[in-house]
Amino acid sequence: MKSSAAALAGLTLTQFSCSDPASRNRRTRTVRFGIVTDCHYADADTNGTRYYRESLRKLGECIDAMNAQKVDFLVELGDFKDQDSSPIENKTLSYLKAIERVFHKFDGPTYHVLGNHDTDSLSKKQFLTNIENTDIDPSKNYYSFDFNDFHLVVLDANYKSDGTDYDHGNFDWTDANIPPTELKWLKRDLDTTHKPVIVIIHQLLDGTGSVYVKNASDVRQVLEQSGKVLAVLQGHHHDGSYSLIEGIHYYTLKAMVEGPGPENNSYAIVEVLPDMSINVIGYRKAISKQLGPA
Repeated sequence: MKSSAAALAGLTLTQFSCSDPASRNRRTRTVRFGIVTDCHYADADTNGTRYYRESLRKLGECIDAMNAQKVDFLVELGDFKDQDSSPIENKTLSYLKAIERVFHKFDGPTYHVLGNHDTDSLSKKQFLTNIENTDIDPSKNYYSFDFNDFHLVVLDANYKSDGTDYDHGNFDWTDANIPPTELKWLKRDLDTTHKPVIVIIHQLLDGTGSVYVKNASDVRQVLEQSGKVLAVLQGHHHDGSYSLIEGIHYYTLKAMVEGPGPENNSYAIVEVLPDMSINVIGYRKAISKQLGPA
């Protein structure tokens, strides 16, 4: 498998829909960061199309690429780890710690988004205690931060309809919600920033159905009314997708866990340029897309 930075530099341009970002004038970029989603790492046998064990090597390739490209920071969009068919809490924790060790080989700030499988055998507190979000209060399951001229918002939709947290498998993955308290926080957060915004979440906000946040329309209304949101980056739906709603781009990255071998890996670099256009540069199976200004 190609896992070194030198080997990654040899990946052909047929794997991308735009030119190598290293060849661009770095002075024109305002933010450039990496994204990866749905690693689902566990030391468990393959189940259908999910190759759990291979995510350690796949993420290693991603980290090598992100370090070689010198991106500003790296975000994983949820379902970082998985569990055994008969889950044991200590083993589930060991899977989380193992994938986090690989993630922290990235030479820069790292951030996590909570996914439903991150609470399959654990509480949110246990998950957050065993990962690091750079310069973020470790008790925060949703949060925001600024980077250069941009504001990034990380949401948590892992709440049941009654407002209770997903916890130790106490959830229905089709019942994902942004509760009123978080929605109010989101509105305040958007009101107080003067910078363009990128929102990051695990479950999807751009539709209805089992993979979407149940009150997605309420969340979209807050995003649209702010007039500041450029794009929403999502995971969860392993096949990936894209939509444009009221001037906001919704890009769903394909899952890393799906399929055997390096050719079935998936990760991307997101470039936001001064004209507010966005380039998503997909590696391996990830879809590249150029998103024009709204």
